[in-house]
Amino acid sequence: MTQENILIINCGSSSLKFAVINPQDGDEKISGVAERLSTPEAFVRWKFQGNKDKAEMPAAGHFEVFGKLLDVLKETNLFDTIGGIGHRVVHGGETFKESCIITDDVVQGIEDCIHLAPLHNPAHLVGIRAAIEYFPGLKQATVFDTAFHQTMPERAYIYAVPYEYYEEQRLRRYGMHGTSYRYVSAKAAEMLGLELNNSAILVAHLGNGASAAAVLNGESVDTTMGLTPLEGLVMGTRSGSLDPNVFSFLNKTYGYTLEEITDILNKKSGLLGISGLSNDCRAIEEAAAEGNRRAQLALDVFCYVLAKQLAGLAVALGRIDALAFTGGIGENSDLIRKKVLELMGVFGFDMSDELNEKFRFGNEGVITNEGSTVAMVVATNEELMIAQDTAALIG
Repeated sequence: MTQENILIINCGSSSLKFAVINPQDGDEKISGVAERLSTPEAFVRWKFQGNKDKAEMPAAGHFEVFGKLLDVLKETNLFDTIGGIGHRVVHGGETFKESCIITDDVVQGIEDCIHLAPLHNPAHLVGIRAAIEYFPGLKQATVFDTAFHQTMPERAYIYAVPYEYYEEQRLRRYGMHGTSYRYVSAKAAEMLGLELNNSAILVAHLGNGASAAAVLNGESVDTTMGLTPLEGLVMGTRSGSLDPNVFSFLNKTYGYTLEEITDILNKKSGLLGISGLSNDCRAIEEAAAEGNRRAQLALDVFCYVLAKQLAGLAVALGRIDALAFTGGIGENSDLIRKKVLELMGVFGFDMSDELNEKFRFGNEGVITNEGSTVAMVVATNEELMIAQDTAALIG
């Protein structure tokens, strides 16, 4: 049996997503997720050949889930088809500018970036170590969310704070969702018949975590997220950019500690904070349609901030060949896309209601009328990018 597939691993602090993908055609053989790890409610569920299964794993951690994953891969006869493992890693700092094979030096490099992503990198390291233990015969690679943005010029990533903070601690803007931007910008150019090395594409990656990027000639030249995923757009539970003195205000007014304020801005703000209902855009759209004022306000703020920051990113491009919407919200919410394009009318977007409603739920294409500045929907596929990078690295 040929080893033609790649096992994709994406570890969070209390979750583990996995999939087995053929890097040649993108065929997903199996996919699954383990959630609520290290709690009594921990479980893992997976989908294989249209069938869904679930296993309760009370108090299980990442290592135990890898044991279960190994069993599932053997039971489904997929284990012997796997040629390598690709890990998603959020933050590679300035150390990692591209995907790479995992070595001791790479693991150390990811550890050295923990202070830049304290919520993410430790979990990725657990996943890497567990995968090495359970799959000792397979080569493994890492694909970094931040790597694609390492082409940003200094003017786009330097904060206006004392320069020694950058020199000593590499305090700067890094950006996230790079794997998605790399895929979507290339796919958008292909769909439009453009040469990637002569293209100017805005991409809005919209989900519970959301950001936007300016991709010029296939390279990132600016993006909305910064040192951490908190900067930039309004998100499901994150505030996005705000006056830094909000920290001082909340401390003095409510007595919150630095840690409590950081938690509020990351987990209790955004769409959830404004609406008071949910971080799920679908639920907020439904509530707004029923007349809920705060739900409507949440949508208005989300779309306005997105339109304003997309407009700002256009400065980095000089022209706009296309605006591509992607991610769970970007691919499926015709309402969000409509509101954003209306706000960006100055750029010449003329949206077709029919096309905007048509291209949802996995369908992709241009949603503007002929003669308009192009806006389109492109379904992202970060897992395929990880699979292809890993396959290329392991030869």
